[in-house]
Amino acid sequence: MTTSVTRKRSLDQRLLHEARIARGTLVSSLISNALTGIVVVVQALLLSQVIHRVFLLQAGLEDVSPLLMALLVVVGLRAVLSYWSGTASARLATTVKHRLQERYIAQLYELGPAFTRVERSGDLVLSATEGIEKLDGYYRDYLPGLFTALFVPILILVVVLPLDALTFVVLLVTAPLIPFFMALIGMAAGALARGQFLEMRHLGAHFLDVMQGLITLKLFNRSQYQAETIQRITGQFRKATMHVLQVAFLSAFTLEMLATLSVAIVAVEIGVRLLHGGIGFEQALFLLVIAPEFYLPLRALGAKFHSATESKSAAERLFEVLDMTAPTPLPTETQAVPNHLHIRFDNVMAAYEQGARPALNGVSFDIKPGEHVALVGASGSGKTTIVHLLLRFVEADSGRITLDDQDLKLIPVEVWREQIAWVSQSPYLFNTTIAENICFGHPDASFEAITAAARAAGAHEFITQLPDGYQTLCGERGMRLSGGQAQRIALARALLKDARLLILDEPTSQLDPQNEAEIMQVLALRKPGRSVLLVTHRLDTAAQADKVVVLADGVVVEQGSHTDLMAVDRAYARLVKHDGNVDDAS
Repeated sequence: MTTSVTRKRSLDQRLLHEARIARGTLVSSLISNALTGIVVVVQALLLSQVIHRVFLLQAGLEDVSPLLMALLVVVGLRAVLSYWSGTASARLATTVKHRLQERYIAQLYELGPAFTRVERSGDLVLSATEGIEKLDGYYRDYLPGLFTALFVPILILVVVLPLDALTFVVLLVTAPLIPFFMALIGMAAGALARGQFLEMRHLGAHFLDVMQGLITLKLFNRSQYQAETIQRITGQFRKATMHVLQVAFLSAFTLEMLATLSVAIVAVEIGVRLLHGGIGFEQALFLLVIAPEFYLPLRALGAKFHSATESKSAAERLFEVLDMTAPTPLPTETQAVPNHLHIRFDNVMAAYEQGARPALNGVSFDIKPGEHVALVGASGSGKTTIVHLLLRFVEADSGRITLDDQDLKLIPVEVWREQIAWVSQSPYLFNTTIAENICFGHPDASFEAITAAARAAGAHEFITQLPDGYQTLCGERGMRLSGGQAQRIALARALLKDARLLILDEPTSQLDPQNEAEIMQVLALRKPGRSVLLVTHRLDTAAQADKVVVLADGVVVEQGSHTDLMAVDRAYARLVKHDGNVDDAS
């Protein structure tokens, strides 16, 4: 119970703190609401005076014309203030949501693949869109309504106290009942709203997962099963939504009933005293007119409390992501990239899931400038972790990665990544033209440079056979191309960047032997100062490297040239003999 209350209080404070970026708009909204409260009191006063003079003093139209004109101005002013308040609140909500969305997307970028690969993409997308959109009710309605519910009743109490002490006491005693029951029902509504948002996240993530795997579902005739699964999840979301609405309707009914009964109590006590001459007509009429206005902000806040509850449920997930620590913190001091790129791994250890899943256990090897190094080993041996460490997607738990004895952590991430070109095993192509995908890492490249890179990657021939050539759209995730074509375009993109370190993760896994041989010939062409780290399962490819590093269970078990490792006849030699496709003389 204490933890829940603390979390809620902290969440309210954070949501309020986020409004600081639109402080002027927030102040404008609060001022308009405060002025509206003052206008409400003046309107009730003028209305009671007009009715008193016409009903009891038999005043004519000319006698009350000034009061009617003043009343008309006040009513118009109230409408203007209401419009002002609504506009300011809308601007506040829009500004805060836009800023939070920018921060959320920037945070996902900072967390990098090490975070997104273990999260469901549908969940992250839903939080960035529908989740942030749910904050609209908090900043547009609840936050201004909360101030109004505090200011207007207190203002009315201050006005009523010198006029009639008994009515003041009745208002003071009955007013807390509304927020009390609102908070009581709100605790149940909060738990239900969190459950509803979790169901919505689950539904969105699962639906996107199904859409991305539609080909596989069709292939294995599992479309109907997934349709039934989506129907079941949708049913759970519908039930969760209906439970939230039930509580919301119960809250609205309870608050309306309390407000109506409270106004009735005020009306009865004033009416009884008016009949017995215990209070003047104009005074009684003013109190009767102002009583509903006293409870109106409290009732409105109760109606808006449901929106605030949904907003807080969405904000919990949003702040959970924003509070995560990026794996590559900015260094307190920075250094430039050395001229000679001599990379060393010195007793590097790394693990995932806060140490629960070890990946590397004391890895040590080096990549000299211009050297071609091949990483080989079984799946799960730590090859991908080494690549992620070099790309700065994750950081080592202990040990050092150095460049000419300079700690890699001291080099800003953006500066270091300018020195790297990477081709993953499943390269990502954006839904734009082939030419734009190739020059993604070098936007200012000429068309001649683009075609030269495509030729080097063995992609030029098939590109020119496409209907639009280099202007052909790749489709989302390169779906309009084959796996081998996408891999060659990704390789062309890496070659065009002309980086000092080229990291290739199974670059020929989806190519036929002829194309593989052509690309390996291109990679074999030495360029001064360019190092190559090749991650591969194909040992005939690894045999062409200057040095082979053999990994097993996160440990380097062997390293050396292909010839030297074959001579000692240990782990690498056994892999080669098992593979059976490597010429021992190579």
